[in-house]
Amino acid sequence: MNAPESLLVLNARLITVAGDPAAEDDETALGYHEQGWMLVRDGVIAAIGDGEPPASAREGAEVLDVAGAFVAPGFLSTHSHLFTSGSRGLGVAETLYGWCDSMLGLIRHASPSDIYWTTLHGSLDFLDHGVTTAYDFTDPRIPWEPMIDGVRQESDAMRPVEYQLRQIDAKADAGLRFVNSTPLDDAVGTAEEVLDRFATVVDHLGTLDPRLALGGAISGSVQWSNRPDGAEIEVEAMRRFGVINQAHFLETREAVEHQRSKFALYQRAGALGPGMIFGHFIQTTPEIIEATAAGGAGMSWQPSSNGRLASGTAKVPQMLELGMTVGMGLDDQACTDIADPWQNMRLGMFLVRAETGRPLDMMPATVLRLHTLGGAELLGVADRVGSLEVGKLADFLVVDPTDPDIGPLWHPIRNYVLSCGPRHLKAVYVGGRLASSNGRSTSPLATEAKAKVREVLVPLAEAHGWPV
Repeated sequence: MNAPESLLVLNARLITVAGDPAAEDDETALGYHEQGWMLVRDGVIAAIGDGEPPASAREGAEVLDVAGAFVAPGFLSTHSHLFTSGSRGLGVAETLYGWCDSMLGLIRHASPSDIYWTTLHGSLDFLDHGVTTAYDFTDPRIPWEPMIDGVRQESDAMRPVEYQLRQIDAKADAGLRFVNSTPLDDAVGTAEEVLDRFATVVDHLGTLDPRLALGGAISGSVQWSNRPDGAEIEVEAMRRFGVINQAHFLETREAVEHQRSKFALYQRAGALGPGMIFGHFIQTTPEIIEATAAGGAGMSWQPSSNGRLASGTAKVPQMLELGMTVGMGLDDQACTDIADPWQNMRLGMFLVRAETGRPLDMMPATVLRLHTLGGAELLGVADRVGSLEVGKLADFLVVDPTDPDIGPLWHPIRNYVLSCGPRHLKAVYVGGRLASSNGRSTSPLATEAKAKVREVLVPLAEAHGWPV
């Protein structure tokens, strides 16, 4: 569905996430308007206000009267693996490495066409759940090999470059905004050969609509890599191509001391600065957190998957107190199982509170900001997405707290986080275009994606003796 040239949103409980973050009350902190309006022109927010809009705002505009529903920014997932969308429910008795064996074993023999459809399925699923921007880790060209005592088993198998490129195309075809994160697959080739392969991906990203392809990144792999110069190669890729880096790091309870020993590799390589993100970052020490914060690196928090895989609870309050930039992510759809950002926010709150015993350590306004503007700041895209502000891309949700009814809104921001969810999500707009209505995608590819995921994955499992 094409976006109208001009769209006027009326009668909205408007959460801009553009207020004063230092304010003591949630409504001021997140820029709440009890009766707000928003004007969108050519996919960009042109004006925002309270009460009745000026007559000029109505001229030539299509009107969307939301009748008191919430209108809020689309969520960001700062850590996602969209290709896993067809692999949910696997490895439920496993922690990280065993779960990876189960889930990634299913798609080990996937083709570039197969992985396109699973990624498209995951991208549309994100949009249907209100996630309009994702940092997405593409599945590597080197298939998964088991970890034993924290060490990745060697492999020189290499899928064609189209395997990565088709995952990028799927996100663009879905209409999802994304930062594309590519594994360097450093187990094969010299440092220059590794960087040359990455250049092909960067070139491909440059051919896409920059309003969708928001940037490129590398998938830091020092935790998984057996290569002693892995961190140096990642830092050189960041410098040479102007990309950010997110590393899965200190995630699991297995081989903790071995994992921690690798932090020094990033330190010596000079990686600890803006643009360096540690995903999960659970099995830390106070010294590691302090060094990371001092260097200016950030952290992506995945509470739903961390709970599902029994990985632990990250020390997010301490990280925030030290000034680290933190965003939230939904991780694999195969280990959150439902791509629900409300569930993710609530689990984050509840896990932190359960661990510290202090409710004020994680409040609703905090997790909402981390899943929107905080995530955009972490990814370096806050000039375009993450909040509803004039000049930004018009990515927003319509969330009706009366259908089904949650009762009085005693504290609007807190009710939005604690009491709402996908069942209240009536519409998802990306650039002022309706992308999903009542949980159903408007994409012409949605029906085919649903069929293709079953068509490609079930035969793969049967052909290679994989239980489903």
